[in-house]
Amino acid sequence: MIPPRIRRRRATDLDGCVAALAEVHRVDRYPLNWPADPHGWLREPHPTRAWVAVDKADNADAAIVGHVAVHRVPSPASGLPARPTAQVGRLFVAPAARGLALGSGLLGRARQWASARGIDLVLDVTSGDTAATALYERTGWLCTGVSTAPWTTPDGSPVSLRHYTLRCDTAPAIAARRRASSPAASRSSGGSNTSTW
Repeated sequence: MIPPRIRRRRATDLDGCVAALAEVHRVDRYPLNWPADPHGWLREPHPTRAWVAVDKADNADAAIVGHVAVHRVPSPASGLPARPTAQVGRLFVAPAARGLALGSGLLGRARQWASARGIDLVLDVTSGDTAATALYERTGWLCTGVSTAPWTTPDGSPVSLRHYTLRCDTAPAIAARRRASSPAASRSSGGSNTSTW
Protein backbone atom coordinates (compact mmCIF):
# COMPACT_ATOMS: atom_id res chain seq x y z
CA MET A 1 0.00 0.00 0.00
CA ILE A 2 1.26 3.46 -0.94
CA PRO A 3 0.99 5.72 2.12
CA PRO A 4 -1.13 8.85 1.64
CA ARG A 5 0.77 11.97 0.73
CA ILE A 6 0.05 15.59 1.53
CA ARG A 7 -0.03 18.24 -1.19
CA ARG A 8 -1.65 21.62 -1.85
CA ARG A 9 -5.37 21.53 -2.45
CA ARG A 10 -6.55 22.08 -6.00
CA ALA A 11 -9.94 23.35 -7.16
CA THR A 12 -10.61 19.88 -8.59
CA ASP A 13 -10.18 18.35 -5.11
CA LEU A 14 -13.34 19.89 -3.63
CA ASP A 15 -15.72 17.04 -4.56
CA GLY A 16 -13.35 14.53 -2.93
CA CYS A 17 -12.98 16.78 0.12
CA VAL A 18 -16.77 16.96 0.52
CA ALA A 19 -17.06 13.16 0.22
CA ALA A 20 -14.44 12.66 2.96
CA LEU A 21 -16.04 15.37 5.09
CA ALA A 22 -19.45 13.67 4.81
CA GLU A 23 -17.96 10.45 6.18
CA VAL A 24 -16.25 12.35 9.01
CA HIS A 25 -19.56 14.06 9.85
CA ARG A 26 -21.38 10.72 9.86
CA VAL A 27 -18.84 9.14 12.24
CA ASP A 28 -17.68 12.10 14.38
CA ARG A 29 -20.33 14.83 13.93
CA TYR A 30 -17.69 17.19 12.49
CA PRO A 31 -18.63 19.75 11.53
CA LEU A 32 -21.18 19.84 14.32
CA ASN A 33 -23.71 21.51 11.99
CA TRP A 34 -23.60 20.12 8.45
CA PRO A 35 -23.25 23.13 6.12
CA ALA A 36 -25.97 23.90 3.56
CA ASP A 37 -23.15 24.33 1.01
CA PRO A 38 -20.24 22.06 2.00
CA HIS A 39 -18.16 23.14 -1.03
CA GLY A 40 -18.56 26.77 0.06
CA TRP A 41 -17.79 25.84 3.68
CA LEU A 42 -14.45 24.40 2.55
CA ARG A 43 -13.70 27.50 0.46
CA GLU A 44 -14.60 30.00 3.21
CA PRO A 45 -13.22 31.90 4.83
CA HIS A 46 -11.06 32.20 1.72
CA PRO A 47 -7.97 30.19 2.68
CA THR A 48 -4.51 31.60 2.27
CA ARG A 49 -3.37 28.02 1.79
CA ALA A 50 -5.01 24.58 1.96
CA TRP A 51 -3.64 21.05 1.77
CA VAL A 52 -5.11 17.61 1.23
CA ALA A 53 -3.94 14.09 1.96
CA VAL A 54 -4.45 11.76 -1.01
CA ASP A 55 -4.41 7.98 -0.76
CA LYS A 56 -2.59 7.32 -4.05
CA ALA A 57 -0.36 9.01 -6.57
CA ASP A 58 -1.94 11.98 -8.34
CA ASN A 59 -4.26 10.29 -10.80
CA ALA A 60 -7.95 10.27 -11.56
CA ASP A 61 -8.87 7.71 -8.89
CA ALA A 62 -6.87 9.23 -6.00
CA ALA A 63 -9.19 9.72 -3.04
CA ILE A 64 -8.97 12.65 -0.63
CA VAL A 65 -8.52 11.29 2.90
CA GLY A 66 -7.60 14.45 4.81
CA HIS A 67 -7.72 18.24 4.68
CA VAL A 68 -6.52 21.38 6.46
CA ALA A 69 -6.60 25.08 5.60
CA VAL A 70 -5.17 28.30 6.99
CA HIS A 71 -6.44 31.82 6.51
CA ARG A 72 -5.07 35.17 7.54
CA VAL A 73 -6.35 36.76 10.73
CA PRO A 74 -6.81 40.53 10.28
CA SER A 75 -4.74 42.90 12.38
CA PRO A 76 -6.53 44.30 15.42
CA ALA A 77 -8.63 47.42 14.87
CA SER A 78 -6.64 49.17 17.61
CA GLY A 79 -3.90 49.84 15.09
CA LEU A 80 -1.28 48.41 17.43
CA PRO A 81 1.28 46.24 15.65
CA ALA A 82 0.52 42.56 16.03
CA ARG A 83 2.41 39.45 15.08
CA PRO A 84 1.18 38.01 11.79
CA THR A 85 -1.34 35.27 12.59
CA ALA A 86 -3.21 32.65 10.61
CA GLN A 87 -6.20 30.56 11.69
CA VAL A 88 -6.05 26.79 11.14
CA GLY A 89 -9.40 25.26 10.25
CA ARG A 90 -11.29 22.65 8.30
CA LEU A 91 -8.95 19.94 9.63
CA PHE A 92 -10.27 16.41 9.18
CA VAL A 93 -9.09 12.89 8.36
CA ALA A 94 -11.39 10.29 6.85
CA PRO A 95 -12.15 7.42 9.28
CA ALA A 96 -10.66 4.80 6.91
CA ALA A 97 -7.31 6.65 6.90
CA ARG A 98 -6.89 7.09 10.65
CA GLY A 99 -3.89 5.68 12.46
CA LEU A 100 -1.51 6.88 9.74
CA ALA A 101 -0.55 10.16 11.54
CA LEU A 102 -2.30 12.22 8.86
CA GLY A 103 -3.74 14.68 11.39
CA SER A 104 -0.23 15.39 12.69
CA GLY A 105 1.08 15.50 9.12
CA LEU A 106 -1.52 18.03 7.98
CA LEU A 107 -0.91 20.20 11.06
CA GLY A 108 2.82 19.85 10.43
CA ARG A 109 2.42 21.12 6.87
CA ALA A 110 0.53 24.18 8.14
CA ARG A 111 3.18 24.71 10.83
CA GLN A 112 6.00 24.44 8.29
CA TRP A 113 4.31 27.00 6.04
CA ALA A 114 3.77 29.38 8.98
CA SER A 115 7.31 28.98 10.34
CA ALA A 116 8.80 29.86 6.97
CA ARG A 117 6.89 33.16 7.10
CA GLY A 118 7.15 34.00 10.81
CA ILE A 119 3.39 33.59 11.27
CA ASP A 120 1.77 32.41 14.51
CA LEU A 121 -1.08 29.92 14.25
CA VAL A 122 -4.36 29.80 16.17
CA LEU A 123 -7.31 27.42 16.13
CA ASP A 124 -10.56 26.66 17.95
CA VAL A 125 -11.99 23.26 18.84
CA THR A 126 -15.21 22.27 20.54
CA SER A 127 -14.49 21.42 24.17
CA GLY A 128 -16.05 17.97 23.82
CA ASP A 129 -13.71 16.90 20.99
CA THR A 130 -11.19 15.06 23.14
CA ALA A 131 -9.40 13.38 20.22
CA ALA A 132 -8.68 16.72 18.52
CA THR A 133 -7.66 18.31 21.83
CA ALA A 134 -5.22 15.46 22.48
CA LEU A 135 -3.75 15.85 18.97
CA TYR A 136 -3.22 19.60 19.38
CA GLU A 137 -1.64 19.29 22.80
CA ARG A 138 0.56 16.38 21.68
CA THR A 139 1.86 18.47 18.76
CA GLY A 140 2.81 21.52 20.85
CA TRP A 141 -0.28 23.75 20.77
CA LEU A 142 -1.06 25.76 23.92
CA CYS A 143 -4.63 26.23 25.18
CA THR A 144 -5.14 29.96 25.71
CA GLY A 145 -8.75 30.02 26.90
CA VAL A 146 -12.33 28.88 26.60
CA SER A 147 -15.38 30.74 25.29
CA THR A 148 -18.92 30.17 24.08
CA ALA A 149 -19.24 29.91 20.29
CA PRO A 150 -21.40 32.45 18.42
CA TRP A 151 -23.29 29.47 16.95
CA THR A 152 -25.20 26.59 18.54
CA THR A 153 -25.71 22.85 18.14
CA PRO A 154 -28.53 21.67 15.83
CA ASP A 155 -30.88 21.57 18.86
CA GLY A 156 -29.96 25.14 19.90
CA SER A 157 -27.62 24.27 22.79
CA PRO A 158 -24.57 26.49 23.39
CA VAL A 159 -21.15 25.25 22.26
CA SER A 160 -18.01 25.69 24.34
CA LEU A 161 -14.80 26.31 22.39
CA ARG A 162 -11.19 25.82 23.47
CA HIS A 163 -8.73 28.25 21.86
CA TYR A 164 -5.22 27.13 20.96
CA THR A 165 -2.14 28.94 19.71
CA LEU A 166 1.21 27.91 18.30
CA ARG A 167 3.75 30.70 18.35
CA CYS A 168 6.39 30.85 15.65
CA ASP A 169 9.61 32.07 17.25
CA THR A 170 11.87 31.80 14.22
CA ALA A 171 12.67 34.52 11.72
CA PRO A 172 10.77 34.21 8.47
CA ALA A 173 12.96 32.15 6.14
CA ILE A 174 11.51 33.70 3.00
CA ALA A 175 12.16 37.25 4.17
CA ALA A 176 15.67 36.28 5.29
CA ARG A 177 16.45 34.82 1.85
CA ARG A 178 15.15 37.97 0.17
CA ARG A 179 17.25 40.22 2.40
CA ALA A 180 20.33 38.11 1.75
CA SER A 181 19.85 38.18 -2.02
CA SER A 182 19.05 41.88 -2.29
CA PRO A 183 22.08 44.22 -2.56
CA ALA A 184 19.95 47.22 -1.56
CA ALA A 185 18.66 45.37 1.48
CA SER A 186 22.18 44.50 2.61
CA ARG A 187 23.15 48.21 2.52
CA SER A 188 20.03 49.30 4.39
CA SER A 189 20.25 49.82 8.12
CA GLY A 190 16.51 49.23 8.48
CA GLY A 191 14.36 46.27 7.72
CA SER A 192 10.91 45.29 6.67
CA ASN A 193 8.41 43.38 8.75
CA THR A 194 6.29 42.56 5.73
CA SER A 195 5.20 38.95 5.71
CA THR A 196 4.93 36.97 2.53
CA TRP A 197 1.51 35.41 2.26
